[in-house]
Amino acid sequence: MAGEISSSQLPLNGRVAIVTGGSRGIGRAIATHLLSLGANVVINYVSDSTQADQLALELNASAASSSHTRARAIAIKANISDPGQVKQLFDTAEHEFGSKIHILINSAGIMYPKYPTLANTTVEDFDMTFNVNTKGAFLSCREAANRLARGGGGRIIAISTSVVGANLPGYSAYAASKAAVETMVKILAKELKGTGITANCVAPGPVATELFFAGKTEETIKRIVDAVPLGRLGQPKDVSEVVGFLATDAGEWINGQIIRVNGGFVI
Repeated sequence: MAGEISSSQLPLNGRVAIVTGGSRGIGRAIATHLLSLGANVVINYVSDSTQADQLALELNASAASSSHTRARAIAIKANISDPGQVKQLFDTAEHEFGSKIHILINSAGIMYPKYPTLANTTVEDFDMTFNVNTKGAFLSCREAANRLARGGGGRIIAISTSVVGANLPGYSAYAASKAAVETMVKILAKELKGTGITANCVAPGPVATELFFAGKTEETIKRIVDAVPLGRLGQPKDVSEVVGFLATDAGEWINGQIIRVNGGFVI
């Protein structure tokens, strides 16, 4: 049919993407969008196999009914704060798709819904936040830096947060854990010189996900919405489409950057 898009014309056709924390929230939207662009997608999860497997089934059914893509999705369990499990995640992905990995999206993260001041932050909460958000990103990015396909199309994209630039009370551990990731990724972009692999962070503002709503009152949510010039919370697709652009060849000239996707909440 005239004007119809073939799978070979999709910008990520034949490439393999790992999305950590890919079974829900922003990660889920990213996994869905990358598959729509032609990528084979690994949905990484740590606990809820039912949710991850169901998403893979849905994406595969969608791809099967579309003439636009022959891409496939699989779910792989791995705790990204464990180096052995991160290695196994990459090993399994390469084996399943018979290909090197091209794209890593590090979307896995935690934020405690208590929002304590720094003075009231427990050592246990601080350690867990850094273990997942910072160590997890480090291990995932380290594996990707050593294993992604060279010579073009290699992408490392870490999901940070615009809270790093907002300095909001109650977010000291969370913001600090993500600020560390932003610094690592900037340095990584320079260290990957000559590989054709780019490294960037996407830093969402308030997005309507389970993670965002946890522990917040209606009054708090209204106050946050009022602080966004566009007058609404972000939706996961607002973030996933920016990530998708960075993952394609069109985003190649963007490297070592922190891109805030927040509707003007933090400028």
